[in-house]
Amino acid sequence: MKWTVLVDNRTNNDQLKTEHGLSILLETTNGRRHHRILLDTGASDAFIHNAEKMGIDLRTIDYVFISHGHSDHAGGLKHFMEINKKAKVIVSPEALKGKYYSKRHYMHSITTEWPEIPQERLLTIEHSGSIDGGIYIIAHIPHTYPMPKGNQYLFVQDSQDQHIPDDFRHELALYADGLLFTGCAHSGLENILAACPEKVNTVVGGFHLLDGQESEEELKALALRLKNKYPNTHFFTSHCTGDSVFAILQDVMGDQIHGFSCGTC
Repeated sequence: MKWTVLVDNRTNNDQLKTEHGLSILLETTNGRRHHRILLDTGASDAFIHNAEKMGIDLRTIDYVFISHGHSDHAGGLKHFMEINKKAKVIVSPEALKGKYYSKRHYMHSITTEWPEIPQERLLTIEHSGSIDGGIYIIAHIPHTYPMPKGNQYLFVQDSQDQHIPDDFRHELALYADGLLFTGCAHSGLENILAACPEKVNTVVGGFHLLDGQESEEELKALALRLKNKYPNTHFFTSHCTGDSVFAILQDVMGDQIHGFSCGTC
């Protein structure tokens, strides 16, 4: 199993573009089956530029997994579809039809501009389950544990064109070969982990723990729960995890938690 960050908010390489978005290439082998899965597509075509700089051929991708309907994770799909003519798109049907907004700083749309996806390349996921040899998709994640407080700024438009709090029924998570991809983890990191039926060695993605939302005490308590319940799991995060939040989590979790940036592999 190998994963490579194609685009993120942060980078240590000035040859790579950054943006408020996330895209990761996951390569897995299960028996004789080898998969190249694009985990989200960032907000633009920046991930394509970075892939070219890293010598990665996106035409060989066989699955694109879209974690949720927000444009910072699915906005690049239209650009990907122009260069890749075979990959199947894994997405929630709720993500495809939803209209999403953020009221953080000011009201603005974060709805994805979806490309036309041929029916034979579209895998809409309504229930958790396995697809194609070892890829497990988690849907309708139960909200047993606390949700990230940053969700308070996020809304979805209902049938009466009213903005109501987003319940993230459009969010999916993906498990393959010991790795759990969280997307933004709007449903809460603990909830996503609890919904995964397999042993998780590695967690990768945003945790949607924004600076200035959860208190230091709440973050330390979360870190301690993760450390105690998942002592052999390593956590890799960036994108929507704040710098101050990461420092607090690391104080408790030590070398069990790691940061990533564009080009990390």
